[in-house]
Amino acid sequence: MTNRSATPALSQFLKRGIIIAHDLVATALSFGGCLILRYQFWQLAPMSDEIVWIMPFFVALAAVVYRVFPLYASKWRFASLPDLFNIFKAASLLAVIMLVGDYVLLARGLTPWLMFGEKTVAIYWLLQMFLLGGPRLAYRYLKYVQSRRAGDRESASSVVILGRATEAEVVLRALETGLRRRFVARAILSPQRTDYGTSIRNVPVLGNYAELERVVAEAQDGNQPIARIIVAPNEFVPETESELLLATANRLGIPLSRMQTIEEGATVAAALKPVNIEDLLFRPSVEVDRAMLADLLHGKRAIVTGGGGSIGSEICSRLIAFGVSDLLVLDHSEPALYNVLESLAPLCTGAVTLAGKIADVRDRDRIFALFRDFEPDLVFHAAALKQVPFLEVDWTEAIKTNVLGSVNIADAAAQTAAAAVLISTDKAVDPVSILGATKRFSEIYAQLCDAEATAAARPVRLLSVRFGNVLGSVGSVVPRFKAQIERGGPVTVTHPDMVRYFMTVREACDLVLTASAHALGRRGVQSERASVYVLKMGQPARIVDLATRMIRMAGFEPGRDMEIVFTGVRKGERLNEYLFTGDEPVLDIGVDGVTAARTVGYDRARIARWLDTLAGAVASGNRADADRVFAEAIPSFAKLLRERAGGVVVDLQAARALGPERGAPAEGETGLAGAART
Repeated sequence: MTNRSATPALSQFLKRGIIIAHDLVATALSFGGCLILRYQFWQLAPMSDEIVWIMPFFVALAAVVYRVFPLYASKWRFASLPDLFNIFKAASLLAVIMLVGDYVLLARGLTPWLMFGEKTVAIYWLLQMFLLGGPRLAYRYLKYVQSRRAGDRESASSVVILGRATEAEVVLRALETGLRRRFVARAILSPQRTDYGTSIRNVPVLGNYAELERVVAEAQDGNQPIARIIVAPNEFVPETESELLLATANRLGIPLSRMQTIEEGATVAAALKPVNIEDLLFRPSVEVDRAMLADLLHGKRAIVTGGGGSIGSEICSRLIAFGVSDLLVLDHSEPALYNVLESLAPLCTGAVTLAGKIADVRDRDRIFALFRDFEPDLVFHAAALKQVPFLEVDWTEAIKTNVLGSVNIADAAAQTAAAAVLISTDKAVDPVSILGATKRFSEIYAQLCDAEATAAARPVRLLSVRFGNVLGSVGSVVPRFKAQIERGGPVTVTHPDMVRYFMTVREACDLVLTASAHALGRRGVQSERASVYVLKMGQPARIVDLATRMIRMAGFEPGRDMEIVFTGVRKGERLNEYLFTGDEPVLDIGVDGVTAARTVGYDRARIARWLDTLAGAVASGNRADADRVFAEAIPSFAKLLRERAGGVVVDLQAARALGPERGAPAEGETGLAGAART
């Protein structure tokens, strides 16, 4: 392992040494060349002694200047205007030093006359710019020509690029440097009229997005069929035009990809990512404070439970991107653990140590032993059972995993002085299902542990982060709708007025880390400390509207080409979800995309009694005992249990009282309007 990792480092060191040697030789040639071009040989003879001792000193000084500006921050094959500007600054500074030094040497009597003068210095500057910048540009052009030849091979697939000129150039550069052997651009389509008729890196701009079908047809007629459509990084946003593009690509049978930047610590690389329907369904993601997350995570040891799931695996990839030193992934499913480790391994560099363990959060002894051995700084608890209909039947399993398993994680984190973050759900707000009740109870226990840590002046936090449905996660409606559409329909929706909050898995995980950074860092020091953070989910969406949009983006018309069938609300579901209860004051923490709730806490003795009762209820299979505990711990649960009828709870008065700023749809909005019709 050491030898394999040392070989690339040695190769990099040798390449850097060759480049530095080149620049120093170029400096010496520029120094001597300016004198040769300026003077006759008989004029240089008297200066030979001074030149012999001044040149080595000047070259050494140049090495320092090149380091300061810095000339070695980027590779030659990526030489660009910023690199040439650094060369300009370095050469200009050295020219000024040469001119000033010439006068200083004359004034000190170290030279009998001015050796250089303004004309000689000007010649030096031109030579230095040419000898430093010229080889870099020549090398880049050579690589460009090589990539063009590789891209022009018959095996390279033809692509069309969508995006404005500046964005399309980003894609073309990526194709030339890393993907040219696979793809060659045949055309660009831009939404800007000023781009039409121009050429970007020898690729013509043939029109706007509406010309896509024509361009594809012409390429087919010219025996250069388009194999892929690539969208520039910042061009694809949740707008009608983007949805039409996706529908057009589906109708033409051409894959649609998006050029995406992938962050791996301080490194940013480009890669092609398939465009998923969920990328277009809702608002653009909130931009996170990457510097704050790097401060929190860099060099830390982290554990992720449920790491094989959609949320857990994405948290793992974000932890690696932000520079954790050691990552331990826990999951009770061997296939899920294997898959996530295989997907994470390419993201890890020599600075990240990745390990996985098969472990069930219910197994207290196993969890405590793993925590003691690993000694984590941070714990992200994503392991949970979350399918509402299943858990209404297998309620004992929900309590074992979501309550008792969370207790084990919180206690193990407290024992090892690790900060713990519990992944919660909006179903914990005024819960009407066993899923919501168990997740709310786990929030209560985490809040107790956090309060005890505060009272004992321990520098750790135990907090919960609450959010709604994640697009594309296992069991969510998006994968189900996609599968139903691929089968030709029908698309099944439980109720025409069912409303939910949605966000992408990347946005959810970034905001979970943002909330954690706020709570654990200096920015988390506040007069009123919160232990339950809530992600801002925007406006809720009707499930039937989601299904309708997905059908249209697949190139079909709802009701004509594909039916939407309503199957009825399942037990444990309600029409609307909320982000806060009526008695939870909201704390604005000053972080975009995240807020907090000031929840009611309980003492250790009462919670211990409730846990004993829940354990007994699980052992005996007595659902009534479990419901009594949840009703006592969660006041709204008792009321909602009485109101439950057919598995649906609609509480209009509570919804109106909450208002849109508290997480409920306002009068006239989709959610409440749908509830009112029931």
